[in-house]
Order: sequence, then structure tokens, then C-alpha cells
Amino acid sequence: GECPFCSRYVALLRLRETVGHVELIDARTPHPLVDEVVQRGFDINEGMVVKIADAYHGGADCIHVLSLLSTRAGVFNRINYWLFRSSAFSAALYPVLRFGRNMTLLALGRKKISRTAGNGPPRPNRDRRH
Repeated sequence: GECPFCSRYVALLRLRETVGHVELIDARTPHPLVDEVVQRGFDINEGMVVKIADAYHGGADCIHVLSLLSTRAGVFNRINYWLFRSSAFSAALYPVLRFGRNMTLLALGRKKISRTAGNGPPRPNRDRRH
């Protein structure tokens, strides 16, 4: 999708080597799984969500789970595992990473996803300055 961090992060993890089939879904396009994620209360603008069987993991929990599932091959994967193997450390570091991601997306002119569950394609972004 439009987020270079999400798509690149998942590509670098090399999950397919350890778990097999992985389906990546762009949350900006209509998809039933995106509706499921939104219905479960995840803010898809604030981070990735992974669904494993019937369990959903979002944000810091998502990167923690993905780090445990990924291969340890390669420098990126070893560093990722070392950083995010602890759920407490993942929870502490994730807001910093999310802030950097959000600032980068803002600088690139990428708009937030404006969608609620079941309403189909994303609606136009509403400027919500406070």
C-alpha cells in the first residue's frame, strides 16, 4: 500500500520461510478482513494487525508476535528478534516507531485511511485539526 514501512517491514521479516503462506492485505482497499479488523476495534491508521488462526494482534503486540515467528536469518531479522522478543520492550518502543512512521507519511503527503467497518471503500479524509 501507501505505507513504505508496513510493506517493507513484512517483506524483510521473511515470514514465508518459517510459517508458509502469508497474505498481505492493503488496508486502503476494500477487503472483508479489513472490516473484521476495524470491527474488533483496531485503528488501522495506527499500526499493523496480524491475524493468526482466530487471534488478532495489533500494534506493539503485532510486531512482538511477528518477531517471534520470523526467521533469525539475516541481520535485520536477528535485530528485529532481539528488539521485539520482549512484549514489554515492544510496547515501550512501538509508540516511538509509530510516531516516526506517521511523521514520514505526513511528509510524503499520504492521507490517513478514513473507514469504518462495513462501509466499503475508504471515504475522503476529513481534516480534524484541534
